Amino acid sequence: MAISAAQVKELRQRTGCGMMECKSALVEADGDMDAAAEALRKSGLAKADKKAGRVAAEGLVVIEVSGDGKSAAMAEINSETDFVAKKDEFQQFARAVVQRVLKDQPADLDALMAMPLQDGGDTVEEARRSLVATIGENINVRRFVRHEADAGALSSYLHGTRIGVLVDVEGGDADLARDIAMHIAASKPVCVDESGVPAEMLDKEKEIFAAQAEASGKPADIIEKMVSGRIRKFLGEITLLGQPFVKDPDQTVGKLLKAAGARVRAFERLELGEGIEKKTENFAEEVMAQVQGS
Repeated sequence: MAISAAQVKELRQRTGCGMMECKSALVEADGDMDAAAEALRKSGLAKADKKAGRVAAEGLVVIEVSGDGKSAAMAEINSETDFVAKKDEFQQFARAVVQRVLKDQPADLDALMAMPLQDGGDTVEEARRSLVATIGENINVRRFVRHEADAGALSSYLHGTRIGVLVDVEGGDADLARDIAMHIAASKPVCVDESGVPAEMLDKEKEIFAAQAEASGKPADIIEKMVSGRIRKFLGEITLLGQPFVKDPDQTVGKLLKAAGARVRAFERLELGEGIEKKTENFAEEVMAQVQGS
């Protein structure tokens, strides 16, 4: 049967699929709009499954803060390319995901993916797979955090779209809290103070420092002092309170907070693509290989 341009346009608006895909689906469905939309949906989900193994290390870090400023959520949503991360559809999806995290406090990623993206609509997972089919790249909701400030002030900071920070500061003022958030974005502390350093991380560093010191051939008491000194330096580098403040390296963050009568209760930091092994491509070598193989 003949398919009109108006039918194709309507199906495109419903599904986001290409013109030729919509026309073919309508032809197969004998003009039945609902059947064509369902067929495209199934086809799109199949395409999404095929793209699931592709590395997605670009995307956005997004933050949503509640109206009273007492709670906030932050999420990392990945795409394969920066080009897709700039698309409105991708950004709308990312914002909807972090809003859902803030509103419904999912226990983990599986719980989040099973929630409706919008009230009464598709789940986050269904919306993700539909977006993969529409955009043509693998898209992942990688991780999220949510924090509530019981007594302190909650501050957030986004460095572009690649680094996000939430920090809970008790005491001080909004400017101090924002300065601390910016410092965390720049200096990547592991934890607030020494009590938060993972035991396995500290043990590993002690082992490395001890081996280096023993190689010097110095007496045992000197080696012990050398290791202790290096551990102190290491803790100063990885703890927020021990780090030199980025705006004034002559004082530590700990001293800055003490002078203001403030303390950091907790912080969260997400950096886009952190820990994802990205595929590196050398296009010159790729072209040369093709030439040699032809």
